[in-house]
Amino acid sequence: MSQNSRSQSRSAARLGAVQALYQQQMEKTATAKLLNEFHQHRLGKVIEDDEYADADVDFFDDVVRGVDARREEIDELLTARLASGWTLARLDKTMLQILRAGTYELIARSDVPKAAAISEYVDVAKAFFDDREAKFVNGILDAVAKEAGR
Repeated sequence: MSQNSRSQSRSAARLGAVQALYQQQMEKTATAKLLNEFHQHRLGKVIEDDEYADADVDFFDDVVRGVDARREEIDELLTARLASGWTLARLDKTMLQILRAGTYELIARSDVPKAAAISEYVDVAKAFFDDREAKFVNGILDAVAKEAGR
């Protein structure tokens, strides 16, 4: 696999992971069922005339499982970086999943360069939000990376 196609498949995996984590939060779907649904019906499929890029399925699975397994630790790291008076519950639910997935990569995936992980989740944020929110993602994830010694 070329470096460019690997990068694209990981980008697709990150976007899919954020979507899966959002679905899990909204519907309380069990992780195994959620992963199977995404493998069978979302990743690399055409849905309502939108073609989903082929995703690095192992990477997707690791991010979703990792966030699920380390949610408490991840949420503590994020909460510590929010402005005084803010809680995770006040964040947009999609924004929260972007931050959780990005934090997981920063604390658990030392094989992914810090700048690449942050940049990728800023790009995911831009798919859903304006530049202001993308800058928020950048700032929070950069602070998390520093705390994690990256």
